[in-house]
Amino acid sequence: MTLEQERDFITVEDENGKERTFSVEALLVVEADTYALLTSKDHYYDPIIMQVLNEEDGQYLVGVSDPIKKNIVIDAYEIAVDANPAN
Repeated sequence: MTLEQERDFITVEDENGKERTFSVEALLVVEADTYALLTSKDHYYDPIIMQVLNEEDGQYLVGVSDPIKKNIVIDAYEIAVDANPAN
């Protein structure tokens, strides 16, 4: 099994109805909020950070526009990777 086969993939629909598929690189809890670090299958985009919101009718992903919050999530991801490197 390749690393690509082990990844979870999700399809995200933007506000214009356009769908894109992403690989879920990580789910992180930072300051009591859950974030998803996503990368595009076509690798033309930088990783995307989205907040996971739990509502009564399901989970939703919401874009994170605050650059400080994005940096905090990226730093948390890097710390986690450094603490548990892949084989």
